[in-house]
Amino acid sequence: PIWPGAARNIYEKLADAGFVHKLTGVCPTVAIHIPWDKVKDWDDLVEYADAQGVRIGAVNTNTFQADRYKWGSITHADPAVRKVALDHHLECIEIARRVGSPAISLWYGDGTNYAGQESFIERRHRMIAFFKEVYAALPNHMRMLIEYKFYEPAFYHTDLSDWGQAYAICMKLGPQAQVLVDLGHHAQGVNIEHIVATLLDEGKLGGFHFNNRKYGDDDLIVGTINPLELFLIYNELVAAGDAAKDVAYMIDQSHVIEPKIEAMVQSVINIQVAYAKALIVDRTCLREKQAAHDVLGAHRVLMDAFETDVRPLLAQVREEMGLHPDPIEALHQSGYEAKIA
Repeated sequence: PIWPGAARNIYEKLADAGFVHKLTGVCPTVAIHIPWDKVKDWDDLVEYADAQGVRIGAVNTNTFQADRYKWGSITHADPAVRKVALDHHLECIEIARRVGSPAISLWYGDGTNYAGQESFIERRHRMIAFFKEVYAALPNHMRMLIEYKFYEPAFYHTDLSDWGQAYAICMKLGPQAQVLVDLGHHAQGVNIEHIVATLLDEGKLGGFHFNNRKYGDDDLIVGTINPLELFLIYNELVAAGDAAKDVAYMIDQSHVIEPKIEAMVQSVINIQVAYAKALIVDRTCLREKQAAHDVLGAHRVLMDAFETDVRPLLAQVREEMGLHPDPIEALHQSGYEAKIA
């Protein structure tokens, strides 16, 4: 069922996002999805976002919903279908330019369900050619963030199935093409923090879609199933220093049974907790333990930070920002959820 108060259009989404930013002070941008969030007057939308205290972030394309994309979109064998997909991408670039967005975010369900259904290589060549056309249309200030996913809706093979596939495409394009890591888009057991460290070292980590999963692409609240993984990812981000300064941090979740706005506020809190813990890692001590091959000693340095309760510190930071020390309590006191319902 529709959740009481669920946003019905992009204006209501921006209002809700503005309220989350008001409570947390650290969520100033909102990604939009085309055509779901398309409006007639983009200047009016930008002004409305500004009035809510936020601005438009990444612009997401959609080439997985229409029936025409049954056999693929950017890898489709029919040039006419690829042309429709290309026109959509060019439209999204223009929208991003109009709203002042620094990036377009790209995810595709293209793939096959059975061995022999199509040629891997022919599909790959069509994909590379497509991306080169999109890249050529990017303004100098704009990045394209290429997301991968190892299965679903394609179950035998996915054209962009992992970080290596996405990285290889980015290397063929140029510095404005980077990889987007969605935490739920990996096989069980994959070491995501290793992927993050490698992409940072290569200058190709463009951004994140934060969420959490137990089985597949569950899109649960980030940090709820595996808070240690989130901490270890942030440990790599902090260790990378300036190499991580342009990373785009986005939340991509599906709040089904939980209250929507409270779920988003909780997500932000969980991210802040992981970040704060990563900031207090004793890196001098860690390097000494590593150099001495003190395996468990080095491990304990990380775990000491992970097991530290940083919530009082975050409460103090919020008070210094002029915010309520507990954003969840502030939400409950506000009456906002009842008002929009």
